[in-house]
Amino acid sequence: MSTPDLNMLVTLNVLLTEGSVARAARKLRLSPSAMSRQLARLREATGDPLLVRAGRGLVPTPRALELRERVGQLVQHAEAALRPAEALDLKQLTRIFTLRTREGFVENFGAELIARIAEQAPGVRLYFTQKLDKDSAPLRDGTIDFETGVVGDDTGPELKTQALFRDRFIGVVRSGHPLSEGAVTSQLYAAGRHILVSRRGLQKGEIDEALGVLDLERRIATIVGSFSAALALARASDLIVSVPERYTGNLRTDMHSFALPVPTSDVTISLLWHPRMDADPAHRWLRGCIRDVCAGSRLQQSTGFEVG
Repeated sequence: MSTPDLNMLVTLNVLLTEGSVARAARKLRLSPSAMSRQLARLREATGDPLLVRAGRGLVPTPRALELRERVGQLVQHAEAALRPAEALDLKQLTRIFTLRTREGFVENFGAELIARIAEQAPGVRLYFTQKLDKDSAPLRDGTIDFETGVVGDDTGPELKTQALFRDRFIGVVRSGHPLSEGAVTSQLYAAGRHILVSRRGLQKGEIDEALGVLDLERRIATIVGSFSAALALARASDLIVSVPERYTGNLRTDMHSFALPVPTSDVTISLLWHPRMDADPAHRWLRGCIRDVCAGSRLQQSTGFEVG
């Protein structure tokens, strides 16, 4: 059996990424005819046409779609292996890292993280951007360096993850609200008017299922897409909102928080990044900073009930 030409992996990666012989040729600085010959070799090696004509363009075959992510990772790992290792000098490091998060992360962890970075690597800057969805494409294409969130079935399977902290949901009302006096029972909780937080506009959630077991139903007055908007509404009205405790600590200042009278699942907030950055020394250092800040940040004792 002949030894495969591993240089073909680079060509295949560019072809599958660009989806065009002409664009791939320009990227690899080859003539269109030379790239066409390379595509013919790849077709022969894989036993698949890989790219087929559809109208005026080319579309990938199922085999090409299957290979695209695997080949990309192989090329990235090879490039990382052949890149010379350099000692990381934090004092001389000049770099901007982009971190995509939901509202609440910056308010609760941003100041301490920025202070730690300024002390260790004054030339490093953080760019925080809002997380509007769970699309993993920005991590894959390098638009962002990190994101925080809950790892689920829709998380890109190739992404690296690191648990930062566990969180639980609590109820929150304005100061002086009737629920701020005495124990909050499931009946009192269900009898109030509620704000449901859902970026996808869902009508019900886990809390509603737990209340249903008790033959109770809460009244949803409005649905909003963010914790900050929900807490602003609750602060200015008699509406009740349920939010993650640690993630919204500073957003709940001067409000009354209470333990939910029904069981809910804890959530684990994780840090996510693309594997191509896994071995990057500066990226690895910043991952450690984020992990340490989240682990060491003290939960504010403003909830009005014992923190477990």
